[in-house]
Amino acid sequence: MLNNNYRSAISLSIFETISEAAAQIGVDSYVIGGYVRDYILDREKSKDIDIVAVGSGIELASRVAELLPGERKVQIFKTYGTAMLKDDQLEVEFVGARKESYTQDSRNPRVETGTLKDDQNRRDFTINAMAISLIKESYGSLLDPFNGLQDLQDKIIRTPLDPDVTFSDDPLRMMRAIRFSSQLGFAIDPVCLDSIRRNSDRINIVSKERIVDELHKILMSPKPSIGLKLLFETDLLPYILPELSALKGVEQIRGQKHKDNFYHTLQVVDNISEKTDNPWLRWAALLHDIGKAPTKKFDKKIGWTFHGHEFVGSKMVKTIFKRLKMPLNEKMKYVQKIVMMSSRPVVLAENVTDSAVRRLIFDAGEDLDDLMTHCEADITTKNKKKEQEYLNNFKQVRQKIKEVEERDHVRNFQPPISGELIMETFQLKPCREIGLIKDSIKEAILEGEIANDYDEAYAFMVKKAESLGLSKTN
Repeated sequence: MLNNNYRSAISLSIFETISEAAAQIGVDSYVIGGYVRDYILDREKSKDIDIVAVGSGIELASRVAELLPGERKVQIFKTYGTAMLKDDQLEVEFVGARKESYTQDSRNPRVETGTLKDDQNRRDFTINAMAISLIKESYGSLLDPFNGLQDLQDKIIRTPLDPDVTFSDDPLRMMRAIRFSSQLGFAIDPVCLDSIRRNSDRINIVSKERIVDELHKILMSPKPSIGLKLLFETDLLPYILPELSALKGVEQIRGQKHKDNFYHTLQVVDNISEKTDNPWLRWAALLHDIGKAPTKKFDKKIGWTFHGHEFVGSKMVKTIFKRLKMPLNEKMKYVQKIVMMSSRPVVLAENVTDSAVRRLIFDAGEDLDDLMTHCEADITTKNKKKEQEYLNNFKQVRQKIKEVEERDHVRNFQPPISGELIMETFQLKPCREIGLIKDSIKEAILEGEIANDYDEAYAFMVKKAESLGLSKTN
């Protein structure tokens, strides 16, 4: 349902102030881009507002700041000819109308002063080229030279001008087209899709940070598979995540074949997106099977195998994060951990023993619930009976986890016997025996040989020390 009340779209007092400021300095001004698009779509209003002035955007921002109550600081970016006004509610960017030209090896344009038409020509898509007038005589009127309103109605993403020029000039627009398709559920115009394929190699001139920003937004869209599938179909994915592209396809030998791990992964990402907005858990879902391509083997007796793919995949996570210039921090380690442990609850579901559950609780720590959520999302069978069977198994695992955790308290536990106590009890200096004793106590607790209790752990320590030829000092 489109909202056609454009005057209402600019009823915010900030727009009235901008209109007054523009009249005072003698420039025409317009609201343009995403705010207009989202208002017409009746989406939640964006806090980011783009204002284009046929004249100096910096001068307009400065005058607006003077008219607003209180002291307002204008952030000026002279290199780009833009200015910004911020408060807790809004972020308003002012720019002078301009036209742009590009060189083959850069997405940074040469900029010249232009008209509103020039500025609309340089916009990425028709749905982002619409403007609403802030000129007093035409206040609230829509300027839509490329029929963006009709494209919103038809749910189509297309470029205002020749897509080959649009995408070659600024290749990031190819990913933006796919991101909008994923976020809005719109189709990309077939002519534009063909153009993205032709220009896909141009993505190499875009910084990794900007690519990741768009990829992140695709992952956070309601149904990420829309965007991820388009990245593959337009030949962009091999330039961004070749490890994911490598999962595509099904191989068959002697009548035995494996599932297509690429489409399986897309389904897992969609499944988990219905359960969580945690971006890093979505990243883990995206990367959980990347180790399957390098570990795939055919065994004559048992068919296709992917032995150790979780371990290999967890190592590949760091390589990917590093290549994409993503932070190598706790978030990366979290993704690695989920990938590394992604099959543990699956194996556990077949034989739910107390010791295996204790070890899972200990190893997963505070990420256990996220790991279980991932495993449940990893069920992609189309057989409803099997799906319910798998879900029931995981339900039993969750129940067992609850019981063991309440009884044994092993999540993130520290063994009740410290290294200092071992040194003091047996008059030891730092040595390997201390580590052996501590590890033995931990293993005994996890295996259920002793309780997570000081007295039992102390008695076990003495016994273990004796087996190592150590004796207590009085």
